[in-house]
Amino acid sequence: MATQAKRRRVAGPAGCEDPAPVAGFLSWCRRVGLELSPKVAVSRQGTVAGYGMVARESVQPGELLFAVPRAAVLSQHTCSISGLLERERGALQSQSGWVPLLLALLHELQAPASPWSPYFALWPELGRLEHPMFWPEDERRRLLQGTGVPEAVEKDLASIRSEYYSIVLPFMEAHPDLFSPRARSLELYHQLVALVMAYSFQEPLEEEEDEQEPNSPLMVPAADILNHLANHNAHLEYSPSCLRMVATQPIPKGHEIFNTYGQMANWQLIHMYGFVEPYPDNTDDTADIQMVTVREAALQGTKVEAERLLLYERWDFLCKLEMVGEEGAFVIGREEVLTEEELTTTLKVLCMPAEEFREFKDQDGWGDDKREEDSLTITNIPKLKASWRQLLRDSVLLTLQTYATDLKTEQDLLSNKEVYTRLSWREQQALQVRYGQKMILHQLLELTS
Repeated sequence: MATQAKRRRVAGPAGCEDPAPVAGFLSWCRRVGLELSPKVAVSRQGTVAGYGMVARESVQPGELLFAVPRAAVLSQHTCSISGLLERERGALQSQSGWVPLLLALLHELQAPASPWSPYFALWPELGRLEHPMFWPEDERRRLLQGTGVPEAVEKDLASIRSEYYSIVLPFMEAHPDLFSPRARSLELYHQLVALVMAYSFQEPLEEEEDEQEPNSPLMVPAADILNHLANHNAHLEYSPSCLRMVATQPIPKGHEIFNTYGQMANWQLIHMYGFVEPYPDNTDDTADIQMVTVREAALQGTKVEAERLLLYERWDFLCKLEMVGEEGAFVIGREEVLTEEELTTTLKVLCMPAEEFREFKDQDGWGDDKREEDSLTITNIPKLKASWRQLLRDSVLLTLQTYATDLKTEQDLLSNKEVYTRLSWREQQALQVRYGQKMILHQLLELTS
């Protein structure tokens, strides 16, 4: 991709590379048995942002790029206080499930002889992370209003603060020999949460383990050097003895090696990783229509109190079917509706005649066969019933009102290179988030007209 895909790391001046951290890291890799293919190199040169991994020679699909032994992975089970963390596991439980790893990092970072010190040397400067949680609140709201990011960040900040004061700080104060006063800092804890958000890996559960709690996050040296691209060319495989990064596409000599963090919209990328993929490169981008916005749009069409009461009855029934919720959203991609069942059922229930609704409710939502013309694919939207299209259109128009600017304003900024380059980095990233969402919403307006 020609434009910047990722800004996880802060690059130094062009052409200025300090070889010491890389040399120290590679020496550490050899000591711990982390095998890097001779075909790859860790470098700042030829990467989209900061450190990355580049192909020294052409690589074919299926080739092993590197293997990380389980012992070299930094987790609550491999750190030097693993025994204590295991014994205190009950007291360290939290909503995020990240506390044991974060305590491991707080300890290892300030331990003079931590075996992971050469790995830490390649980390970004913690004070220069670009997640929106570190932006001033007024800037975050101004630039990202309507995108869903400010609300997600506010929840994060409240959760981080609560976790720190109720679990993390009491634990550190109970073990002053393991945590220096410097480690007992809410600011540092914030930074490490952002780092774990952006750099950690979560091993997927086996099929038979699906009902269990998710696995705890892991810090995987070498794997977290790779930058992200929706159209990636490598992926991480898990085995009992090691974690293996394998090429999934041919990688020409000199090209950067990209992993993927999953199918993530730009608002999720900026929220969790502090970067976006410029339009139109992120093929996984989405726009949300809040579920309560569809209810609001439907209420606009009611004329008398009886109609309003019936609409709330329909909404309550959708809640009972677990199709909607006060904080949920319908998710629309460029080529598909990711919440097709929920949105189809909602449009159907809110738009069906009163008698049909009574019958549908009596059957608890069963017995109404899904018809082909009710299929909610993007291409099928123009074929939907007129009442469905109108409700969807009204919901999109209400959603567009939540942004501070309209699509034309964004298009003017993006099309004028001189103006765009004068924007701050945050302004550029936020613009890409807003623009991608609005393009999807305007596509829906065209399809429902």
